[in-house]
Amino acid sequence: MTNIGSVVQLLKKEHERLTKQIQGVSAALAAFGATYTSSSVTRKMSTAGRARIAAAQRARWAKVRAKGDKGNVAAIPKRRTLSAAARRKIAAAQRARWAKVKAAKKVG
Repeated sequence: MTNIGSVVQLLKKEHERLTKQIQGVSAALAAFGATYTSSSVTRKMSTAGRARIAAAQRARWAKVRAKGDKGNVAAIPKRRTLSAAARRKIAAAQRARWAKVKAAKKVG
């Protein structure tokens, strides 16, 4: 029983120590927190400024769409597909190359 009692005493001491540390951190936050909170950070740009920029960008896109100009937009080229016969020829050629490599390994 004395062993458990000493463990409980150690835990109580540790609890008190941690409580004091938490109180210290809380006091520091109370002192400095108002200065460094994110709510005190001012925005770099006004809402009106952002609205002007957005309106200008919408106008630029409207102009591009009105022209119907595809020159500014990068077109993705269509991928060509191989026929089944071509794929079979390539596969056969690859098997032949690997057979040649494996045969050279056996000899060498």
